[in-house]
Amino acid sequence: QVQLVESGGGLVQPGGSLRLSCVASVSISNFYTMGWYRQTPGRQRELVAGIDIGGRTNYADSVKGRFTISRDNAKNTVYLQMNSLKAEDTAVYYCAAAIVAGTATLAKGAPPNYWGQGTQVTVSS
Repeated sequence: QVQLVESGGGLVQPGGSLRLSCVASVSISNFYTMGWYRQTPGRQRELVAGIDIGGRTNYADSVKGRFTISRDNAKNTVYLQMNSLKAEDTAVYYCAAAIVAGTATLAKGAPPNYWGQGTQVTVSS
């Protein structure tokens, strides 16, 4: 059973930073792509950032230049560093893992194989 456990969410003021972490119960080398998604009430879950096993990354236009995704295969952990946060970044953030799909495929809407339980990020003054 694959488990993805997110942490690091919380309340932050506009312009602030947060770093989300996602620890997997198995080696993330098993997954071609790891990603972070977010969802707000009434909207579809959207891919925020993805990173493949070769370190290639893909970002939603709304977060380019502000968010950075990274993976530490030795720690079975994926990170999402979020800087210059805005109110519109408020959402539940989910970690995801795809066995064979690449970042471009996920960006086109293909579902990942596994999801975490989500962590709330609230950007507000």
